[in-house]
Amino acid sequence: MNGHEGTAPGDLGSCLEDDPGPEPGAVTIVVPTFNESANIRELLRRVTDSVPAALPCEVVFVDDSTDDTPQVITEAAQDCPFPVMLIHRERPVGGLGGAVVEGIKAATSPWVVVMDGDLQHPPALVPELVAAGERSRATLVVASRYIEGGSRAGLAGGYRIAVSRLSTWLTKGLFPRGLRGISDPMSGFFAIRRTAVTADALKPLGYKILLELAVRCRPPGVTEVPFVFQDRYAGESKSTAREGLRFLRHLLALRTSSRLARMIAFGLIGLTGFLPNLLALHGLTTAGMHYLPAEIVANQAGVAWNFLLIELLLFRDRRGHRHWADRTARFALIANADLVLRIPLIALLVGQWHMAVLPATALALVTTFVLRFAGTEALIYLPARDRTGRGGRTGRGLPGRGRTGSAGRTGSAGRTGHDSRDGHATTTTTGTDGTTGTENTTGAEGIAPTEDAPHPHGTSRPAQHGRQ
Repeated sequence: MNGHEGTAPGDLGSCLEDDPGPEPGAVTIVVPTFNESANIRELLRRVTDSVPAALPCEVVFVDDSTDDTPQVITEAAQDCPFPVMLIHRERPVGGLGGAVVEGIKAATSPWVVVMDGDLQHPPALVPELVAAGERSRATLVVASRYIEGGSRAGLAGGYRIAVSRLSTWLTKGLFPRGLRGISDPMSGFFAIRRTAVTADALKPLGYKILLELAVRCRPPGVTEVPFVFQDRYAGESKSTAREGLRFLRHLLALRTSSRLARMIAFGLIGLTGFLPNLLALHGLTTAGMHYLPAEIVANQAGVAWNFLLIELLLFRDRRGHRHWADRTARFALIANADLVLRIPLIALLVGQWHMAVLPATALALVTTFVLRFAGTEALIYLPARDRTGRGGRTGRGLPGRGRTGSAGRTGSAGRTGHDSRDGHATTTTTGTDGTTGTENTTGAEGIAPTEDAPHPHGTSRPAQHGRQ
């Protein structure tokens, strides 16, 4: 299911309140932040003004900041008529994409809207994204700059526009099936049904989380809504050359996620090893070394080159469970065993099976290549298991105020959307010591919030939807 949808801004309220179609689902707005303190109050104000009472919402900030952004969120949450959760991460694992995954895990609503914290993504479009998904029964709704009615006006300068278009062209060329129906895979503004996300399957790297979700989760129904990319409200862009390199590594990781793709990449990297091998052989023989020992030594230059490229490009995310010296020794052993195995295999094929030398050599090369790839993946780069579990968080409650009431429906977790608490919000901190704690504080009116069930990720649960 693919399509483009649009709703006039003046019709948002009637679309959600008077439309006889499917009832709009509650929404969790996930906002990853890094030093965005100057934008927080305006963002929450616009969300308050834009999201109608017919659409119960909560906001989850996942913060990697080194400035006072967490404190600003804590203070601004007191004036919000909806629940606000703050997850502060001590280590920004996975970058912005990793922050979004943490937010999706913490979400309690059927719909999750992901948007940036710099107001280049207009909060006024949140109800339209959800309404478009409900009307079309889509799983993923993308806010696109590249369909009729959309614009990339907020991109600063021709350089960023060119990079954005080139990145879009590159990703759509690499993933034609995974990105079918998505005109703007670089968009960071989208809505997705929480049930469509398999968080444990995601391996985000950098800021293009929509690409990660679309390729790995393959949501079955996609529609698009046009939007105008706005100017940044305050602060500076976080787009850097380093982020660009992370994006390229992310593309490579996604493209080589299947074993066949990894084997092809492994072979291409192996081919590049001929160059350092031949250069080393030329240098050694020119220096007077006999060609036989020179062949052996030169082969190690090719092995070292291949190892470095495989470490950096192919198995970068699988290096954590073995020491680098262990990986180096194992790779060298497997690569040199290839030579030891290939000669007897050629002799067997020629002497016993009476094959011609060239076909026998080709078959031996293919056989040892497959064995070398299988051995490298199985004996060196077995996927590391998560040994940290889901702990490592501490939490405290944020005081606040807000409207109370019932959403009049049952949430996706099987609970009703009613909550008698006023503006209860939650702060959690992802720590590194493996400890977990939860604390609730009283609201601004001095009324202690009632105790709720613990959040499934080891934090206190945010207040449920309180709009009416």
